Amino acid sequence: MSEENITRVYTINLGKAWITPRYRRTDRVINMIREFAEKHMKSGEVKLDQDLNRQIWARGKTNPPRKVRVKMVKDEDDVVTVSLYEEPVETTAVTPTPADATEAPAAEVKPEEQKVEAAKQQ
Repeated sequence: MSEENITRVYTINLGKAWITPRYRRTDRVINMIREFAEKHMKSGEVKLDQDLNRQIWARGKTNPPRKVRVKMVKDEDDVVTVSLYEEPVETTAVTPTPADATEAPAAEVKPEEQKVEAAKQQ
């Protein structure tokens, strides 16, 4: 039976890491992400993406994030790859405008600038 890649997006609450001692919090967060991935994707082998690891460790060993949004992908070999979730960028179609609308409107000249220009001309 050939399986296709299974992709899921989760928000993992990491607040329970604050129960552990301060100097072990980020280590505990990494373990919590691994345990979450094993449980929800039903696989024994979990790999964390470098960008996810860097984001978790960015604030040091004692102050990891409280929650993280991740994308989990399970391939045919039952290897789960956990990476940061990035929102898809919506592209909007640009409608062509008439040529006269693309021209910039005439710049309005303030009365103070008119006086300055008049003084320069004299």
